[in-house]
Amino acid sequence: MLEDLAARFPSLRFDEPAEHVLRITLDAPGLNAVDASVHRELADVWTVVDREPWVRVALLRGAGRAFSAGGSFELLDEMLDDYAGRTRVLREARDLVFNVIDCSKPIVSAIHGPAVGAGLVAALLADVSVAARSARIIDGHTRLGVAAGDHAAVCWPLLCGMAKAKYYLLTCEPLTGEEAERIGLVSLCVDDELVHDRALEVAVQLAEGAQSAIRWTKHALNNWYRDHSSIFDASWGLEFYGFGGPDAAEGLASHREKRPPRFTGPTSE
Repeated sequence: MLEDLAARFPSLRFDEPAEHVLRITLDAPGLNAVDASVHRELADVWTVVDREPWVRVALLRGAGRAFSAGGSFELLDEMLDDYAGRTRVLREARDLVFNVIDCSKPIVSAIHGPAVGAGLVAALLADVSVAARSARIIDGHTRLGVAAGDHAAVCWPLLCGMAKAKYYLLTCEPLTGEEAERIGLVSLCVDDELVHDRALEVAVQLAEGAQSAIRWTKHALNNWYRDHSSIFDASWGLEFYGFGGPDAAEGLASHREKRPPRFTGPTSE
């Protein structure tokens, strides 16, 4: 089965570190940046996890020094310049959120280093999120010049409250794993060297538990997200509307040139 997964999702790595636990590893250049292939596969893989009988728990992590640095420059270029590409990524962004929410199997994330963009979507929507103390969690949408879409509008207020959600989503201030746990954005925070082991311990505990009870509990709790799906629809619609405007182009250019952005959009005076 691992070979089948590798063939179907060549941009992701798979292994079985414990019985009935499928570990999915983001492993790509640029601190596991999400290109077009990774974005598509990260959206689709959860439907396979849901249907595969031997998998009881999925564990998501990043290779090397980061969880994920977010969307690659090439993917962002496509979203800015190509309407068809932007439409495809919009659909995948929606699928990523709802496929994680609707996956019947529990998902555990191990977050270390930078955690941004599509990878962060799956990490925070995971049923149990384990963050390294020095992890840098950033929702960078407004810094890029677009509305905070993806998961953020539907997920962050429920996890950490509206006041904290607004502060971090409007300012793009980074959170350490320690601060993310303090405000309730992640489930657990551990020392950096323990993050992968602790996440695996949680995954094994879930894999050894009563599967029907665990899955239906997840299903019921995730109705909080389903009940607020109209908020998510509005947020990603507004985000992708922004990719057609001048501020997104300036935001991407400033990231490439490693300088502060100079936004000139009609409402940025």
